[in-house]
Amino acid sequence: MFAPETAVSGVAPAGLQLCTCTARIVELAAHRGRERELKTIAADRGWSLPPLGQAVITSSQLSLSVRPGRWLLLTAPEAGDGGVATWEAACDGAGSAVEFSSGLVPLHLSGPAARDVLARSCRLDLHPQHFATGRAAATIMAQVATIIVALPRGLLIMTPASTARHFGEWLEASARPFGLTPPSNVGLAALLGRDGT
Repeated sequence: MFAPETAVSGVAPAGLQLCTCTARIVELAAHRGRERELKTIAADRGWSLPPLGQAVITSSQLSLSVRPGRWLLLTAPEAGDGGVATWEAACDGAGSAVEFSSGLVPLHLSGPAARDVLARSCRLDLHPQHFATGRAAATIMAQVATIIVALPRGLLIMTPASTARHFGEWLEASARPFGLTPPSNVGLAALLGRDGT
């Protein structure tokens, strides 16, 4: 897909924001034939495991699936759920849990041109009609593996920690002509549950 060229005048539009996000990230993987059981275990712990390509967004947590039988669960680092160790104990053979907090770096891009910026180098159709709030997908951008989630306000992009610096610099350079404000660092809870796109 090719994104239409946006005329960039001498005065760039304001409001495009890029933030790094701090979050605890756990991946759950269902063992063969036990996906339904793992979903029940997760529900008992207050989590909804969505279908492939979807995300469930609440005011304090985010769950998403971009691989069959696997889910990424994001919470604030200080969340009192005990992390991966308590998930491993709770899974009880129905699945496994892996800590991904240091393996993935979440970035958040918001503002009127956020989707236009990403569409220039993304293989997905990011138009809100096709990639609405609650959608999730894995793709390649700037030759880097990424996961994109449409939040109520903006897009969450996760990339491996090993390529996060390169990807962040590319994203900043791509967004600057669209009026990028200085990047900041925010907690996950600050991004979830806000109105607007």
